[in-house]
This record gives sequence, C-alpha cells and structure tokens, in this order.
Amino acid sequence: MTEALPACPVCSGEFTYAMGELMICPECGHEWSPTESAEAAAAATIRDANGTPLADGDDVVVIKDLKVKGGSGSIKVGTKVRNIRLVDGVGDHDLDCKVDGFGPMQLKSSVVRKA
Repeated sequence: MTEALPACPVCSGEFTYAMGELMICPECGHEWSPTESAEAAAAATIRDANGTPLADGDDVVVIKDLKVKGGSGSIKVGTKVRNIRLVDGVGDHDLDCKVDGFGPMQLKSSVVRKA
C-alpha cells in the first residue's frame, strides 16, 4: 500500500511526488519541503499579546488605549471586542472586527488578549 502524499500548497494538485527530501508538483512546478511547510504553518498562527492562539469568532479585550485615526476619542483599555475575524497579508493588522461605538476596523493582535 502506498503512502498518500500531500497536495501541492500552491495549486492544490494531487499528483505530487517525492524526490529526495523535496516534494514536487508536476502541474505547476512548485518544490517544497514537507517539514518546512509544517513549521511555517505552526509559525503562522496568530497569537494575542499573551501568546494564546486566536481563532475566527473569538472574543478579545483591548489591553491598551488606542487612538482612532479619523475618529473622535479612543478605544479604552478593557473594551471587549466580539466575533473577530483573522486576516492575513493586510499590512501589520491581523484582526478584522466591529468595535461598539466605532464600527468596523482592523486591530493588531499584539494589543488584545483573548477574553
């Protein structure tokens, strides 16, 4: 019985094959190391200020006062933000959310802790 090989992370092609320690996709030509892929996925986890992993739908609490550009006032310490959404590749902000009294905005995970 043959071992099932992982699909290509770029094109999701299922015809990958191993060549030494590398995996190769004949459909798009992408080459990758399965061990590095697992390490990169673990490192890509978004964590709060305390190091706790965050997930879509979590509730968080703001840990420091935040000035809001273009708005009046600031978001105070202890403000609870419900139902966050994790985003990737949007500058240095990695959370999409709605803050009561301010509306939709993006926050950095380093200024919140999991509720």
